[in-house]
Amino acid sequence: MADTGGDMVQQAVTSAVAVLGTVTDRDWRGVDAGRTAWSCRRTAEHVASCLLAYAGQLAGRAQDAYVPFEITLGGDGEDGLGPVGNDGVLHVLETTGALLTAAIRTTPREVRAFHPYPFRSAGREGFAAMGVAEVLLHTHDIAEGLGLAYEPPAGLCAYVLGTIFPHVQPAADPWRTLLWATGRGDLPGRAPVADWRWCNNLVIPAARLTLEGVTPRAAADLATGGDGGFDWVGGGPFEGTREAAGMTAKAYESGVHRPEFGLFVLVRHEDGRAIGGMGFHGAPGEDARAEIGYDLTEPARGHGYATEALRALADRALDREDVRSLFATVEKGNVSSQRVLERAGFVRVSEGGDEQFAYELRRP
Repeated sequence: MADTGGDMVQQAVTSAVAVLGTVTDRDWRGVDAGRTAWSCRRTAEHVASCLLAYAGQLAGRAQDAYVPFEITLGGDGEDGLGPVGNDGVLHVLETTGALLTAAIRTTPREVRAFHPYPFRSAGREGFAAMGVAEVLLHTHDIAEGLGLAYEPPAGLCAYVLGTIFPHVQPAADPWRTLLWATGRGDLPGRAPVADWRWCNNLVIPAARLTLEGVTPRAAADLATGGDGGFDWVGGGPFEGTREAAGMTAKAYESGVHRPEFGLFVLVRHEDGRAIGGMGFHGAPGEDARAEIGYDLTEPARGHGYATEALRALADRALDREDVRSLFATVEKGNVSSQRVLERAGFVRVSEGGDEQFAYELRRP
């Protein structure tokens, strides 16, 4: 899966400027942007501020809060720029879009920077998708206020949904789905949305690696033979990871995907390369029990990575109120995998079938 985040931001900004550039002679200050409480001018400035802030988060590798700066447009008479017209606002929008595009393209895939919702960090794809969402949605608001027709490319909308709206079941029209998911429109068969948030992927730290939550977009790529945007060791991923990615993609399509109980790719700190997959077969049922599975690329086996990752994932899962136990099945002949489970604290509880053992780890 090629890195498309920077391209997506660039395409979104180009699309927005094309439509808004036709009405720069209109009064943007005296017209509200759609259903918002902001003027069209204030909304456009907000989009530019978001793009700059996201670029700053990535470039500055912010970890605990937003980098403390903001954008200010000229026009106070003391900066020599004079009043900034609507053309100038669009120029700023293009410039901040270019800055975010550059930050995305030059930031390593494994780098995370602070964003408050929901897991307090995002990677370059997350910041790209948030930037695209800001552009698309607020251009819609401005266009609505000014009486313009605006419909961005469907691929941009699908990119946003598949990256930061994993909890939203996709529909035939990605643009209408995105508008509905953000409280801006109706979708047949679905209740109106009042409160909404996007959802960046979850990452779980371990000593020598990070478990990176796989987005629905990346899962679909993995399931169909792609790399999911990861640099794999040893020709991976292996079949188990691809099957798990298919389960994630299917859950997303069915509207039942929960990111905390999806697939995670194991990424080594030392070189940023992926060495395997680990995750759940789905969310816990009424018995508060969840099934877990994993596989590693062959060169990564025998180094304790699976045990380390399994402990980190199990600890996080069992810290939740809706999980009381985890279980896993392993082939009787797979002694190394049995040892991984045992070292992580799992206990053999049954035969699990003619060719398998079943293991369980319960909350203390």
